[in-house]
Amino acid sequence: MLGGLAKTFFGSSNDRYVKSLGGIVNKINAFEPSIQAMSDDELKQQTVRFRERLAAGETLDALLPEAFATVREASVRVLGMRHFDVQLVGGIVLHRGEIAEMKTGEGKTLVATLAVYLNALAEKGVHVITVNDYLARRDAEEMGRVYGFLGLTTGVIVPNLADHERRAAYAADITYGTNNEFGFDYLRDNMKYDRESMVQRPFSMAIVDEVDSVLIDEARTPLIISGPTDDKSELYIGVDAIVKQLTPDDYEKDEKQKSVVLTEDGTEKVERLLEDAGLLQGSNLYDFENTQVVHHLNQALRAVVMFKRDIDYIVKDGKVVIIDEFTGRMMDGRRWSDGLHQAVEAKEGVQIEPENQTLASITFQNYFRMYPKLSGMTGTAATEAAEFFDIYKMNVVSIPTNVPVLRIDEEDQFYKTLQDKFIAIARSIKEHSEKGQPVLVGTVSIEKSELLSEYLQNEGVPHKVLNARYHESEAHIVAQAGRLGAVTIATNMAGRGTDIKLGGNLDFRIADELADVPEGPERDAAIQRIREEIEAEKQQVLAAGGLFVLGTERHESRRIDNQLRGRSGRQGDPGLSRFYLSLDDDLLRIFGPDTMFAKMMRSNIADGEAIGSKWLTKAIETAQKKVEARNYDIRKQVVEYDNVMNDQRKVIYEQRADIMDAETVGDVVADMRAETVNALVGEAIPPGTYPEQWDVAGLTARAAEVLNVEAPVADWIAAQDGLEAEDIENRIRQAADALVEEKAKELEPETWAGIEKSILLQNLDHHWKEHLAMLDALRQIIHLRAYAQKTPINEYKQEAFGLFEKMLDSIREDVTRTFAYAQFQFQAPPPLPELPDFLTHHFDPLTGEDDTYDQDGSGLVIPPFQIPQPELEDLGDDPAAWEGRVSRNAPCPCGSGRKYKHCHGALVA
Repeated sequence: MLGGLAKTFFGSSNDRYVKSLGGIVNKINAFEPSIQAMSDDELKQQTVRFRERLAAGETLDALLPEAFATVREASVRVLGMRHFDVQLVGGIVLHRGEIAEMKTGEGKTLVATLAVYLNALAEKGVHVITVNDYLARRDAEEMGRVYGFLGLTTGVIVPNLADHERRAAYAADITYGTNNEFGFDYLRDNMKYDRESMVQRPFSMAIVDEVDSVLIDEARTPLIISGPTDDKSELYIGVDAIVKQLTPDDYEKDEKQKSVVLTEDGTEKVERLLEDAGLLQGSNLYDFENTQVVHHLNQALRAVVMFKRDIDYIVKDGKVVIIDEFTGRMMDGRRWSDGLHQAVEAKEGVQIEPENQTLASITFQNYFRMYPKLSGMTGTAATEAAEFFDIYKMNVVSIPTNVPVLRIDEEDQFYKTLQDKFIAIARSIKEHSEKGQPVLVGTVSIEKSELLSEYLQNEGVPHKVLNARYHESEAHIVAQAGRLGAVTIATNMAGRGTDIKLGGNLDFRIADELADVPEGPERDAAIQRIREEIEAEKQQVLAAGGLFVLGTERHESRRIDNQLRGRSGRQGDPGLSRFYLSLDDDLLRIFGPDTMFAKMMRSNIADGEAIGSKWLTKAIETAQKKVEARNYDIRKQVVEYDNVMNDQRKVIYEQRADIMDAETVGDVVADMRAETVNALVGEAIPPGTYPEQWDVAGLTARAAEVLNVEAPVADWIAAQDGLEAEDIENRIRQAADALVEEKAKELEPETWAGIEKSILLQNLDHHWKEHLAMLDALRQIIHLRAYAQKTPINEYKQEAFGLFEKMLDSIREDVTRTFAYAQFQFQAPPPLPELPDFLTHHFDPLTGEDDTYDQDGSGLVIPPFQIPQPELEDLGDDPAAWEGRVSRNAPCPCGSGRKYKHCHGALVA
């Protein structure tokens, strides 16, 4: 009570913090007259002056007021947009490494230019992370005009760029791209064999757009680079056929965890079926010999029972394509891990691709925590403020809107059944559309979108469906969702980042309608006509009540509901929002217990009747909070497990960097050889033992096997009475050193140094890959330790540390063995191996869920913002001269239709 009273009089802590930034805003505004008086050339020179002041010891904080005023004036001159005072507050918050929560339509993209410009002055590079490639291209193109005016360079990272193009983009002052592209580039860089081929430079600052989506929704699952393993198609098909013969009585399913377990009767039935199919060794399913079969059986069960077509995935062009649960977008090229994707392919009868083995992985949490300064912006972050601070040490600051929000948020409408709800939704949409009010409908899956589309067709309501099947045109459809009487059905938050402007979007209409009209008076007249039409239509939409946002059900997260609501009422426009729910909705069915409320609704409410109250809406929010807490625990667990691997990853990556940076690694190789000899002697001659207890024969054999040297230890002992273990170790080490030194003399010093580096790096990578596979397997079974009253994460830490030490021992021994047995010839060192086309995916190691946004932006209005490919006449007739000038993934200039790397690029390599 006292807290509420204090908030009434003094405002919340957030209000007080925002108010405290008013003094800085006043300083920025004070610079405006002098900045406005500058010519364009004088304004451009501001960047040079700021950098000189930084070099003289001035801080970014001291430069902030004048730098922000400079950006604002540049934006006015280049874009015709002047930052509002609340946008200046947002820029200050971003510069301080915090999260700016700003409502939809408040101009977050423009806000970012302030902090981006200021921090780019330090010449260390600023990364701007967006949720899809379309937004990365669009923002780099539009905001890059402001940066270019002020003398800064802008790059953008999109798929299918060659390494030299990526390196150029990262070398720019400001680099735009998606979280996946940045993360995968980091992993790929740490698989390269020399510094020159790496594309990223040391991290400085990142600003994350739609920060809740990137750092919360997608952070449940790590980024993974993998390579293919053996083909087991027949086993998948055989197991799938058996699973499809099971009935619901043969298994128990848990929809919360997306897991399926065989019952006792089901296990016996499966054993008989596997025996008949010849897939079972012995008669017991859980014998050691059947471990692989059990694994594939479990994955096939999950694929058949838990994963639904058109909800979790679609089949397109004979391939299983994952659907992102948050956006409804297709994720081409992404695959579930651990055999799950293959199980789904077997279920659908399409070609089965080989399984993959993890080569490198990292979570978004550990990737983004590497940036010395990290900030973000979104329309919805307050509900996850605790997680942002716990994981990333970032505060959430709610920035007030420039104009008060006029949207009306109505109470939820509850219906007894799904059919009643959809009938009511279709009638409500028809009613609002007929009076001219545009309607944006949010659904949670493709299935629900298409179901609602059928209801609307029955009602005779014209509409557009926006979901994973048609995501190429999503920006165009969403941009026009504010037109008079328009009805748009969108899967979750598809099209996020594109403003819905009442009356229509001028830029998109020009792009769609005037694409073939050349510059000139005719085009100018057409643009003016479209502008007048939009303004007239906007007045009609405003009179009808603005955009009506209708949610077909509540999402697990309140944030995503708030994102949908936030599409209406931008910049002080009127608007309306309402959610429709039924007892058949997943949220209530899976996470809502069989409460008195549910029983009351089933028994007392007539078919087609609706009920709505604040109490019911509050009950739903409580259910959502429970689910959010559960999802936070899942993300926290992923981080805890990845933190163990992250410490080891840092050690391995630092060692790789040291090896690549060193002129020679002879000392490292010699140390490894000495430690290997020490370990061999220690095994055969344990400390404190008598000579008669020594394993002399074993030591001689091991020295020959690992070091390729003769070590007649028995003769040495017979010849010298009282010979110590240390003397034996010295003799063996001298023999091993002499053997390798003799080989080194046969080659030029530079050649030998290159060979040493290559062998070290390749051994390091091989063992790290095997270690990752072991950690994956360990993580999947470590939870069983809980049955022994042990904490799984602590057990995982201990086991992982032991495995890491064994890995380091194996690396030392293998490097020593390689040098001992290798035969070197007089020739130039071989070229460094080129990285293959790794599969890049983003999945949960515990559940197999994949949460990767993967919109390629093809066919959208903004052209690809990348280095153009040279034409054949510019390249010349010699294919050998094309290397480095043509992207590896671009079509080959010879016209074969194949990618360059599979055509003339393969010949050069």
